[in-house]
Amino acid sequence: MRMRTTVAAVSGALVLAAAVAPAAHADSPGAGLDRPSAAERFGASADKAAQSRTGVRALPTISKVTVNAGKSIVVGTTYAKTFTVSITASHASGIEDAYVDLWHGSDPEADIDGLLMANEEAADCTASSATTSTCKLTVTAYPGTDLYANSLAGTWHVTVGALASDASVYWNDFHGTHKVQRNSKLTVNASPEPVKKGATLTVTGKLSRANWETGKYAGYTNQSVQLQFRKNGTSTYTTLKTIKSNSTGDLKTTVTASADGYYRYSFAGTTTTPAVSAAGDFVDVQ
Repeated sequence: MRMRTTVAAVSGALVLAAAVAPAAHADSPGAGLDRPSAAERFGASADKAAQSRTGVRALPTISKVTVNAGKSIVVGTTYAKTFTVSITASHASGIEDAYVDLWHGSDPEADIDGLLMANEEAADCTASSATTSTCKLTVTAYPGTDLYANSLAGTWHVTVGALASDASVYWNDFHGTHKVQRNSKLTVNASPEPVKKGATLTVTGKLSRANWETGKYAGYTNQSVQLQFRKNGTSTYTTLKTIKSNSTGDLKTTVTASADGYYRYSFAGTTTTPAVSAAGDFVDVQ
């Protein structure tokens, strides 16, 4: 079995290789990432794995897979993100073990440029009956190593496997998909404060997101962001207008001051970047 340090080393090597590789090959730097087969992961013989795939023996069935409680996996620039995957599987003989990994690319054998594997050598399985168990594994994503390129943000494939007590194996590299995203930040500042009723308020801010390649946050450009207002004493924000971030992610617009309340910017998110809202900035209207 590979250890995480091996994967991190491979990813680091791929970054270096990508930097000197011709542009034509830059979109598939991870073709050499090593993923386990069903036989390798579960310690089953190749014969047993092959037998189960050909349908000679009944395969385990997987009824539910939950990755990170159904939420996107959002990773910033500094801290690793550890999340839990839960797999519910059944077989007449019972369930012994389960497996998961997330991979980025188009072909699990030949075109993988990102790989997130389970931390544990074996899943923690809890039986709900003689035939069904729910197995849990954790996965950790490290920015800059596992997530070494910004192009890895977006949709990843989810591989799952289950090992029955009779050694039959279910294994599917395309069981599902899940989002892995670059963390986002959003700021707001309304001025002047205080302001006279009917006067012009200028509301500035910045939309930024994690850059996994530099380890810093950078402006998210040309994105639609809503300016919202919540009147003091109420709990609901109302959208006043929608503007776009500029070439550095900065935001700027004006409104007419009408009442005490909170202004904020709100971003709906994209496939690669999660939704985020700034904390409201209170303005005293006199």
